[in-house]
Formats: sequence, structure tokens, C-alpha cells
Amino acid sequence: MLNNMVQLGTNSHAGRLSDAELANLLREHYAFVFHYLLKVTMDRSVAEDMTQETMIRAIEKIDRYDGSSKFSTWLITIGTRLFLDAVRRKKRETAILKEEGRMSAFQWETMYRGAEWTELMACLEKMEREERMPLVLKHYYGYTYEEIGEMMALPVGTVKSRIHNSIRKIREEWGDDDAIRPRNRG
Repeated sequence: MLNNMVQLGTNSHAGRLSDAELANLLREHYAFVFHYLLKVTMDRSVAEDMTQETMIRAIEKIDRYDGSSKFSTWLITIGTRLFLDAVRRKKRETAILKEEGRMSAFQWETMYRGAEWTELMACLEKMEREERMPLVLKHYYGYTYEEIGEMMALPVGTVKSRIHNSIRKIREEWGDDDAIRPRNRG
């Protein structure tokens, strides 16, 4: 896992640490990091997991510890970044699940009202809003690229690009060879 000796930065009073010394140092700070993460997460099992992950990261990245701050501060920084990454990841996952649920409800409502849920609607459902909006405004409602650009506060070139890419995605989804085959512009 580690070499027999670990070199810490020149500012460090510890200098070189053996594997055993590093293990002792991590053991000494384990409770401190755990109690910090417990207060931050308010969940014992999450705090335990994150503390373990913090210790693993510290072992993996020990060469980056330069001694310019206390070792405990360095560990807290690692734990904090792991926590913030987890929060961001959970936020994205929640947003995706919420969007999927909303779209499923929309599909059910559409079919319940007697309207057909077409293959095109299924393709539109999979697109991001930024892709879907210009396409719908252009091809369902007939707005010009300039009008769509004004509505969405986008340059006309961006609107054209998004519409083009959305159409390409739909064609690829449907297995349309024209979407896959490069065009000969000669």
C-alpha cells in the first residue's frame, strides 16, 4: 500500500513517516474526523463511511500533505470535500429521479386523456430542456430562429445548433441512416 517511509513536505515537522507512524497518526485523528462528519451529515452510518473514505484518501494522497497546515485540518478538508461531492451527487440523482417521475406522470396523463404517446414524444422526453425547447418552438410552433433566440436569450447560432443536434438525436434513436452517415457537401 505505502512504501516503508512516506516523505512529507519540507514545512512538515514530521519529515518522514513510516507506515506504522502514518497508521498511528490516522488512528489518533479518526475520532476527531468522525465527530466532525457526524455533525455535518447528522447520520451515523454516513459519517462512518465518509470517515473511512477520508482515511483512505489521506493514505492515497499523503504525498500531497505539505505540512503547511495541521494534519487534522488537512483531514477535515478531505472529509469536507467528500461530503460536498456526495451532496452534489445526491442532488443530481434526486433531480434525475424527480424528472423521470414527472415525465412518467406526464406520459400517463397524456394517454389517460386519450392522446397518443408517440415515438417522437418518447424521444423528446429523453432530451434535456435546453435541447427540447428550441426544437418544440421551431417545429411545433413555427417560431423563427431569431424569435427563439430572443425567447431563450441565446445567440441564433446556438439555437440552430441545438435544433440540429436534437433532430440528429431523434434520427439516431429511430435508426435513420441519414443521421449517422456523414453528408457529402461537395
